[in-house]
Amino acid sequence: MKRALPDLTIAPPVEGEKVTIVFHADGRQYDLPVLGGTHGPKVIDVRPLYAETGYFTYDPGFMSTASCDSAITFIDGERGILLHRGYPIEELAAHADFLEVCYLLLYGKLPTQSELKQFDDLIGHHTMVHEQFKRLFEGFRRDAHPMAVMVGTVGALSAFYHDKIDITDPEARMVATHRLIAKMPTICAMAFKYSLGQPFLYPRNGLGYASNFLRMAFGIPAQEYVVSPVLARAINRFLVLHADHEQNASTATVRIAGSSHANPYACVAAGITALWGPDHGGANEAVVNMLEEIGSKDRIPIYIKRAKDKSDPFRLTGFGHRVYKNYDPRAAILRESCHEVLAELGKNEEPLFALALELERIALDDDYFVQRKLFPNVDFYSGIMLRAIGFPKAMFPSLFALGRTIGWIAQWKEMIEAPDQHIARPRQRYTGHPIRPYLPLAER
Repeated sequence: MKRALPDLTIAPPVEGEKVTIVFHADGRQYDLPVLGGTHGPKVIDVRPLYAETGYFTYDPGFMSTASCDSAITFIDGERGILLHRGYPIEELAAHADFLEVCYLLLYGKLPTQSELKQFDDLIGHHTMVHEQFKRLFEGFRRDAHPMAVMVGTVGALSAFYHDKIDITDPEARMVATHRLIAKMPTICAMAFKYSLGQPFLYPRNGLGYASNFLRMAFGIPAQEYVVSPVLARAINRFLVLHADHEQNASTATVRIAGSSHANPYACVAAGITALWGPDHGGANEAVVNMLEEIGSKDRIPIYIKRAKDKSDPFRLTGFGHRVYKNYDPRAAILRESCHEVLAELGKNEEPLFALALELERIALDDDYFVQRKLFPNVDFYSGIMLRAIGFPKAMFPSLFALGRTIGWIAQWKEMIEAPDQHIARPRQRYTGHPIRPYLPLAER
């Protein structure tokens, strides 16, 4: 049965609507335009504010500030809704191939069969990396974190493929976009292989995107690697669920870097750097660490009590979200994928998964967490699934980066092509010393 579409009220027209700001100290007032979107709250256009009043707005973390117009992704955090180009994430995760989602994010529509075939061929044309590129890995220690390797190697793509980095050229932008989508699985798999001391495998374009990546990650030259359809479907779903998530920290980083007209490879490397943080792409690794620390179901009440204690630094990782104040729709999908993967691998009794399910059950039955809207997020189950497939915890953020690359590059492309694109230049509230004279060294 097809799931009913979310009941989202279309924002009413706001043409001519204004908000009046009154400065009571001197009786002045100013009218600021109000802008509306397809869904979501209206926004007050504060661009005229400084010129007319001499005041900036102050919003640390940008939690109340819209930094751009975007037609790519919409999130209703209160109701747990995530749309890509209008399509609910649940439908895309259930039915779409990752390359379909890539096409959707880039071009604004789902591809026809012929369009998808042509797009697949274009991506396949770029899956290999320059042979000399492999030497870059030799400069890293074998125990280097895969994200450190990804930052360096993805940034280095601009040195190998500098023929198409003129961002003012639409054709160059598109070629760079295709190269990033195509080469990221290859680079991610190479980072994994390098950490294991195993030889790199060339991509095999006859396989699907997820299957090709699994083969490059787990195959060896000595024998043929047969890709499990269940594992390929799980990785495909993981990539779809991580493809884009509106103006998060790493996406905002890509946009800010790109606003200076930096090349797209450098911008994506900047996004990887931001994603590396434990509060962003490293959160699923932290969830697995937390579950390992808890250890068993009978110890859950101890950690629930600790999570409620404000004087205790322990917190339930994987619960709560900066945007979602409801159950993260991606978490429920990944929980289902965990069941499928563990059944395929004969790991139905996986203790960490059983522990996670019990922890979720207890937490969601506790008014403390429900009242604070601390529901499981996308990171709560993804690490368990990836670990069961065979990836170590250190690889989790790199796999996140693999899925998020399409979101970064789609957002970058949208920003570069926007008619009012400007270099990003946030303002500040200066709290340092007032002006003071320079004293010669002998007088200090």
